Amino acid sequence: MSVNKIHKGKKGEAEAKRFLESKGYRFLLANYRHKRAEVDLLMLDGECLVFVEVKTRKNAGYGFPEEFVSERKVELYYEAAEEYMHKNNWQGEVRFDVVAVLESGKKTVAIEHFKDAFS
Repeated sequence: MSVNKIHKGKKGEAEAKRFLESKGYRFLLANYRHKRAEVDLLMLDGECLVFVEVKTRKNAGYGFPEEFVSERKVELYYEAAEEYMHKNNWQGEVRFDVVAVLESGKKTVAIEHFKDAFS
């Protein structure tokens, strides 16, 4: 993966984190890894544990960011979530969200939040 892609992804994750925090979410963890899965953000929405996939694109010419969450990515998220909940003895509600970040040049032009995106 190129340095530019990594930088763009990290910038998108930071934007998504700020966006969710502005909506009252509490940040728990970034880049939680389990085997081949990586969860971009773990947040709390009230008492609900939210696993967040962040997709960042520089334009929508080839499609919107949220359209790039593959079935395999969803499977990996479920596996990582199961492991995290087991390790932390989480008994509460869980949700899987996607935050799409669209950029133009060096500026973020749109952020869209898709709650319960994997159901």
